[in-house]
Amino acid sequence: MSDHGWISRFAEAQLAELGAAENTRESYGRDLLGFSEWLARRGKGFASAERAEIEAYLVACEAEGLAQSTRARRLSSIKQLYRFAFEEGWRDDNPAIQIKGPGRAKRLPKTLSEEEVSRLLEAVQEVGRTEADRQRNICLMELLYATGMRVSELVSLPVSATRGDPRMLLILGKGGKERMVPLSDPARAALKIWLETRDAGEELAKREKGEKPSAFLFPSRGKTGHFTRIRFYQLIKDIAVRAGVSPAKVTPHTLRHAFATHLLAHGADLRAIQTLLGHADLSTTEIYTHVLDERLKELVLTHHPLAGN
Repeated sequence: MSDHGWISRFAEAQLAELGAAENTRESYGRDLLGFSEWLARRGKGFASAERAEIEAYLVACEAEGLAQSTRARRLSSIKQLYRFAFEEGWRDDNPAIQIKGPGRAKRLPKTLSEEEVSRLLEAVQEVGRTEADRQRNICLMELLYATGMRVSELVSLPVSATRGDPRMLLILGKGGKERMVPLSDPARAALKIWLETRDAGEELAKREKGEKPSAFLFPSRGKTGHFTRIRFYQLIKDIAVRAGVSPAKVTPHTLRHAFATHLLAHGADLRAIQTLLGHADLSTTEIYTHVLDERLKELVLTHHPLAGN
């Protein structure tokens, strides 16, 4: 079996057995294809590669100047492939089993201040070619900041989950895991207006033509059927420019970080944040503890009897 066959079968298993999201499978595919091409230049393939080749590949990745997190992810992809190959009987050994990776550096996530988020939410009121576009954009931004959803979760929201003026949203996250997140009053208001606009516009035209209405809250004529992550990334940059916030600071993911950071700064519990973000492990959420550290320091400096000294 060729390397491409290995990758294809591995990806199918990830989907069938683990319910891996499309983004995850694409990441594995890119990582493994890069490793396969590196091996091919040395007359090797997945079936014949040994531990020495894998380690040499990691050294080459480091020499390229790739980030520690990128190298760790590539090794993780290789390890999972060879574990799968061993279990399937494609190889009698697992050459990656004892290789230790570079680990992942814990970096503080880039985030936005509350004042900057307020400016973004104000600026989005004027972004869009039509009134319908503006109402959709307002709803996208309000929902993202109110819930901390991943952008892929946001753009693919089913409209059925948002009917009836809900106070909570059911979100389908990574690995098919579901979670409930509460909606703020501004988010509920934006959602109500967008649903009315959506149903009276393009979706009404579809029904009149006898076409099946979209299942998505943010429908699109593209192949996905919904507003895309790329389009939202471009949109949020336009909003940042209008708000006078550096576009380099603003991505859908920084709004997710802002959601978590601002909740913690106002006293939210770390485990509650873990649940709302859909993190499987609390250690992932602990990157936000720098906010707690700052709050505790302020508490001591403000209230300790010797703080004045």
